[in-house]
Amino acid sequence: MKPNMQQAMKQVQKAQADMARVAAELADETVDASAGGGMVKVVMSGDMQVRSVTIDPAAVDPEDVSLLEDMVTAAMNEAVRASQDLANRKMSGVMGGMGLPGGMPGLF
Repeated sequence: MKPNMQQAMKQVQKAQADMARVAAELADETVDASAGGGMVKVVMSGDMQVRSVTIDPAAVDPEDVSLLEDMVTAAMNEAVRASQDLANRKMSGVMGGMGLPGGMPGLF
């Protein structure tokens, strides 16, 4: 192998190890999201696993179930967005170290 190829392979191996480390860290980190003025709260891990959903009893109106459904949907979507943002920030730090401009937007 040429020296440049060996150096490139070492960079790729380091990036793979760093990405695995970040992926493990993401599983332990959480983001919070809410809707309806905090009546519905979602906690999601950085690897997009829902940890908990909390619904204020005042949000439960048997006459308007669709409002509660909308709040849960909004909170879940916000949690997904926050989780993706967290993952992109962490991964772009790893990928930025490889000399790629801006990391890899849209990686997650």
